[in-house]
Amino acid sequence: MRSTEDIVESLRDALAGIDVVLPSLCVDPVTGASDEPFALVDLGRCNVRTAEYLADVLRSMSVEDELRARVRQLNREGRRVP
Repeated sequence: MRSTEDIVESLRDALAGIDVVLPSLCVDPVTGASDEPFALVDLGRCNVRTAEYLADVLRSMSVEDELRARVRQLNREGRRVP
């Protein structure tokens, strides 16, 4: 299993691929230092322009209806997407 730091770096790289930089993106220091097996990722803070740009990029991405329905179902059930 990859470390939380590796996953945060992967997310940072993926966001950079669409020209989005979240300067405060990091491993949550409290859960990262605890015995919690799955530390939280702090997406951090960004300015309004970055938030708007990220929302626009996400909206423009094509997602198949079946996948979207499955994610919504899992969210309603409170389950994690595998």
